[in-house]
Amino acid sequence: MARPWRVAIVGGGITGLAAAVRLRDRAPTGTEITVYEQSGRLGGKLRTGELAGGPVEFGAESFLMRDPAGGESAAVTLIRRLGLAGSIVHPTVGQAALVVDGGLRPVPGGTLVGVPGDLDKVAAVAQPAAAADRDGGAPLLPPDADVSVGALVRDRLGDEVVDRLVDPMLGGVYAGRADDLSLVTTMPALARAARVEHTLVGAVRAAQAAAPRAPGAPVFGTLAGGLSTLVEAAARESGATIRRDAAVRELHPTPTGWRLTVGPTREPEFVEVDAVLLAVPARPAARLLAGPAPDVATAVGGLDYASVALVTMALPEPELPELSGFLVPATEGLLIKASTFFTTKWGHLRRPDGLALVRASVGRYGDETSLQLTDDDLVATVHRELSKVLGAPLPTPVARHVQRWGGALPQYTPGHLGRVAAARTALRAAHPTLALAGAGYDGVGIPVCVRSGETAAEEIITALGGSAA
Repeated sequence: MARPWRVAIVGGGITGLAAAVRLRDRAPTGTEITVYEQSGRLGGKLRTGELAGGPVEFGAESFLMRDPAGGESAAVTLIRRLGLAGSIVHPTVGQAALVVDGGLRPVPGGTLVGVPGDLDKVAAVAQPAAAADRDGGAPLLPPDADVSVGALVRDRLGDEVVDRLVDPMLGGVYAGRADDLSLVTTMPALARAARVEHTLVGAVRAAQAAAPRAPGAPVFGTLAGGLSTLVEAAARESGATIRRDAAVRELHPTPTGWRLTVGPTREPEFVEVDAVLLAVPARPAARLLAGPAPDVATAVGGLDYASVALVTMALPEPELPELSGFLVPATEGLLIKASTFFTTKWGHLRRPDGLALVRASVGRYGDETSLQLTDDDLVATVHRELSKVLGAPLPTPVARHVQRWGGALPQYTPGHLGRVAAARTALRAAHPTLALAGAGYDGVGIPVCVRSGETAAEEIITALGGSAA
């Protein structure tokens, strides 16, 4: 009788846990799955906490409901698999604003991550250089080419569109800058359209038409019990052995699989497994790959990350606009890059005591000096800037929380996906029972992380001899 498979998953974020669930569902009965998490907490950037007696997200707050093709997102599919679909809730206020010249202006409609498909709709925020977006008789983007988002949009529609619309949108998602971020990685639908269309406005319209959604269909969702319930359910349903405070320090190939060195240097534990799935950020993955796959380690280790801090305050009955929040262009000179009015945006978080939960995100790639402030100074600065943007002093918070996420958000430079594809191809050729998954390679957001983990799990199953499903 064949021995059961033994699979190690390094990383207990949602990527690793989604991989564990997929392995449990598709691998042969009896497969031994172990998740090694260096910290004492599962979930990675999914972390539900408590502030002033109520729940609040200290990390990611929501997920996309649909995938780029218009189908159900991988996050929603996993949530259904885990029996949590009844807990999905949607924003009750969807309108966000931009800070422009010190004041709030609604985010204009008809844009794709800030890139306009209708120039008239963005006129109140930015003046596009419309004459530059002329048909040159050829597609905007050659086959297999990649450019930065900022380079393309500046060339076609001018600086104001980038600085006042696109940059704050990308900054809110990636804590990065449009001039550095890959079009193909961060805006794949627009990149596909740009390989066909001759103008940027035409490419935006084509990308929007290619992914229609039903009128009124919600774009975002979250779980009424908090996103940590997704983490807990995935860990439970995977049936995996969960090893917290278990750092995997080395990885060595053996004739039958892999040997992991786990734990402190003075008292190492050696674990033999058949396959390994690395669901950790690029730099720790590169350290583990340095021995068995040095070329892949070099390619993976070149990815850079931005650090951020999330400042959440509970405010007694403030006068807040009926907005989900706002985004701040870097040109406005504020420490805050984005803010969310939790108890306005999410109806299930509204409180009978009248407290409002407001969160601000601080930190842009290349300008992390702001994160050197103490927690008290961060809170004071955020409170002062929020009051300035809203045009009236906010009440003193009754509670606050500062969550610092070091190296949280990958910075995808042009050519990123090609480099990752080449690295994975080389890794599969040399070590088919070793797979990479996570936001560092495939993009940000819960659905992307879930899909990345599941895809890596399928690769492991194939390498070990097929699925029982």
